[in-house]
Amino acid sequence: MIILDKPYISEFLLKTLESNGFPVIHNPVVDELVPERNLVLLSPDEAISEYSNNYNCLLYTNSENSISWIENNLQHTALPGKIKLFKNKILFRDLLSDLFPGYFYKGVKLEDLESLDVKDLPLPFIIKPAVGFFSLGVYKVEALSEWNETVLSIRNEINGIKDLYPPEVLHTGEFIIEECIYGDEFAIDCYFNAEGRPVVLNIMKHIFSSGKDVNDRVYITSKEIIEDFRIPITEFLSGIGQRAGLRNFPAHVEVRITENGTVAPIEVNPLRFGGWCSTPDLAWHAYGMNLYEYLFLQKEPDWTRILHGKENLIYSNIVLNNSTGTDGKHIKSFDYTRLLADFENPLELRKADFRKFPLFGFLFCETRKQNMLELERILLSDLTEYVEYSLSETVLPLVVTS
Repeated sequence: MIILDKPYISEFLLKTLESNGFPVIHNPVVDELVPERNLVLLSPDEAISEYSNNYNCLLYTNSENSISWIENNLQHTALPGKIKLFKNKILFRDLLSDLFPGYFYKGVKLEDLESLDVKDLPLPFIIKPAVGFFSLGVYKVEALSEWNETVLSIRNEINGIKDLYPPEVLHTGEFIIEECIYGDEFAIDCYFNAEGRPVVLNIMKHIFSSGKDVNDRVYITSKEIIEDFRIPITEFLSGIGQRAGLRNFPAHVEVRITENGTVAPIEVNPLRFGGWCSTPDLAWHAYGMNLYEYLFLQKEPDWTRILHGKENLIYSNIVLNNSTGTDGKHIKSFDYTRLLADFENPLELRKADFRKFPLFGFLFCETRKQNMLELERILLSDLTEYVEYSLSETVLPLVVTS
């Protein structure tokens, strides 16, 4: 079963649901956003009964906004507890504490940030919401002199984002402070099958503009990335699955891999792949893989076949987060045509309502390795070259494409 929810449902996901007849739980979002699609709908009561009585029932959601429905309607099952275990980063660190003895992390309430004695904290450190999403409210502190400015930035950002997502997705009342793990960052789409074994569906390297950068701007996948890291990541996921007792459980996992090859956890996002239907559709563009079908049909990738002919190619998911320093309501337009002209092979552009959300959209691209410069350039850009500013706060209509 799948729960469809805001903020975004991709056309690729909808076509997959229609062609396969995967059951969709009927809710107000379906009526509002996709009322005329040929979907197999289950009433909420039917869905609750199916999940409660079918030991092998598999549930997926395109958006963590649906977590509240799960908590309210499936509280008699083990699922809400498993979701909480991963959504709360403090509980997640507790779960894996035996694997990483000596790793420092600390929970702190928002109201205690100003009075927190930071002189004994290990520098540098990361601070982020204990329950968070999309790199919102994430900061890296490299010196104690940065602390007061960091707290001010956190409070300013919270005022702008606190109403964008439900508290089950983004809760800014509690933060986690943890030591930095050095190494390359990766995002993984995967699922734990009916026997509890992890199946890796894609591995994306998260590239940054600098050591201070914590933004979601560019994720890349390639034949080399899959071949180099699939086995150690699968072994790492096995440890998580065993400790949490995961079965029939999709996830979007973020890790760091150190120079010596150690896979260290960042977070596990339960019951979904990448947010805004982004990474599943990247896998389709890159490898012709329909991750929704792999999940619901319990298929495993034949990587030798899938990666054949993919030498020298990089596939990217570019998150066009609003890094202009200007609130979206003061922006008149974004020049998507100019943006597309800056890439050799853009595969798909998705616009977003930048007056409602702090991003302009997503761009999927294919890039030859020798042209990595185009990805490095967008990584460093604050996107102001694509923006026309408004003199008023008048909200103009925006067409959101898929």
